[in-house]
Amino acid sequence: MKLSSLAALGICVTGATWSLPARAFSIAFDWGDIPQCTSGHPNTVGSPQFMLSDVPKGTAKLKFALKDLNVAYDHGGGTVAYKGEKSVPAGAFDYKSPCPPNGPHTYEWTITALDAAGKKIDEAKVRKRYP
Repeated sequence: MKLSSLAALGICVTGATWSLPARAFSIAFDWGDIPQCTSGHPNTVGSPQFMLSDVPKGTAKLKFALKDLNVAYDHGGGTVAYKGEKSVPAGAFDYKSPCPPNGPHTYEWTITALDAAGKKIDEAKVRKRYP
């Protein structure tokens, strides 16, 4: 393979050493059976299950926060201890469920990896429409 082809794939070549790009901390989730609110006010519900990838070394806690990007509304979140799991189970913390007043909205979860002292190590975000 030509050097230019390797560069296009994002593979770095330094002398005789080959390295792949670093993987990034990421998350995925599904809304699951979260009920759509009908009262016009967000309901407090248990969190969805989150799947984790490449959580940074040294992470002791994961801090979750949800925002409605269409109306800049903070839905709260929670913090959970982290011990190397590949997922955070549904119901790990309570937050204000999505409650779009006028059709589907886009929501963004931000998950911050914290060390034992509470210092930010890294952050991951995921967006999804609801309903």
